[in-house]
Amino acid sequence: MPKQRKTSNSPSDPGSLPEFPDFSSSSDDRPAGLSLADHFLIAMPAMQDPVFGGTVVYLCEHNTSGALGVIINKPTDMTVENLLSRIDLKLEIAPEPSAPHDMVLYGGPVQSDRGFVLHVPQGVFSSTMAVTETVAMTTSKDILEAVARGEGPDQMLVSLGCAGWGAGQLEDEIARNGWLTVRADSTILFDLPLEKRFTAALKLLGIDPLMLSAEAGHA
Repeated sequence: MPKQRKTSNSPSDPGSLPEFPDFSSSSDDRPAGLSLADHFLIAMPAMQDPVFGGTVVYLCEHNTSGALGVIINKPTDMTVENLLSRIDLKLEIAPEPSAPHDMVLYGGPVQSDRGFVLHVPQGVFSSTMAVTETVAMTTSKDILEAVARGEGPDQMLVSLGCAGWGAGQLEDEIARNGWLTVRADSTILFDLPLEKRFTAALKLLGIDPLMLSAEAGHA
């Protein structure tokens, strides 16, 4: 069972979104080619953990201090409109019921009461981390204020909570056949229906889910 990295859970202002877990205090001497940022982690059959079994995780950060990611295929029972209402924001435009990002996702067990928004780099917000040139993560409330006004990013994924690993922990889980890894695809991240994301991520590796066994290693 994955043991999730402990991060600060200090109270924030009412309705605010969290700051990122701080990886900046340690220097990152990991060779760039070994970083799994902007990769999907795909849970193997050996992953029997009830939180992570059957999941796809998008890794936002991976360095010598640890890793941080968001589960991208596990919905909550809350819509974005419901979330806005809970933090006293009113959606000023009609929502699109069929939009993949309309449901708030369960991003992971770390800071599960706080919001993490993956989105295309569009707009300027007070707490944003660039993952790549095409994907960013924002944790400040102003992105939801923009969404309420109809001025949010064209593509986004709103989640509560994240997944975190301490130094060497993720590497150990991969070595024990807990995860497959593959370079992320933005279409899967932002456009594909949630229930199709696990299969689609496997297909990036040329793997048929029916052929997957707990004996397979990572790519």
